[in-house]
Amino acid sequence: MDGSKNCEQMYKIYINQRPLNLCTPLEMAQQGTPTEDHLVARYPGKPKFLLNYIDLLEKASPKVREVTLFDADLDTLWADFQGHYKIVPAAGGLVRNFAKQWLLIFRRGYWDLPKGKIDAGESREAAAMREVREETGLQRLELGPALPTTYHTYTDDRGRRILKPTYWFVMDTQETTLIPQVEEDIEEAVWMTPHHFFAQQRPVYPNIADLLRTAQAQFEED
Repeated sequence: MDGSKNCEQMYKIYINQRPLNLCTPLEMAQQGTPTEDHLVARYPGKPKFLLNYIDLLEKASPKVREVTLFDADLDTLWADFQGHYKIVPAAGGLVRNFAKQWLLIFRRGYWDLPKGKIDAGESREAAAMREVREETGLQRLELGPALPTTYHTYTDDRGRRILKPTYWFVMDTQETTLIPQVEEDIEEAVWMTPHHFFAQQRPVYPNIADLLRTAQAQFEED
């Protein structure tokens, strides 16, 4: 199965920090009863239909916290959604040290993970390791398994809708000294255990929070 799709056959795309879920009817049935601010609809197979929900999430209506669209042909639904965007892929890493701490960075008011755009001709793995090295100063990295792909959207300076899939990889290092890349507006780079990170409310993008929770559960099972 493609790493961009999880075993439940569902995509979660954050639009203005609110999730748009694209899934199959089976996955939809397993979600339970939606709340009043969670809109659910079957996809009628018309790409323009998607714009209604994209606009709704972009405008951050207080009445809508989440949207789920479902169709038996998830591949077509996903392709039609992507057709409304310019795709700009990125890659990044969740780095662990010998003390089982995670590397986190603080950038533009949010806790985040090191990541960046994939250059032309560059593999996802190579881009992820390059970005970690550039943004944190770490050099000796051991590449581990892939983590779930995250998706979020934004509008660029030309007014174009951008969809950014970010491909994530676990990395391990024996190094401890961190040098945050100030040119990329990184104010801090720190080591922190998952328990310490989640012990209090911190400003973090919801797609990153999802990824960290998934990684925490995965590591606890290992």
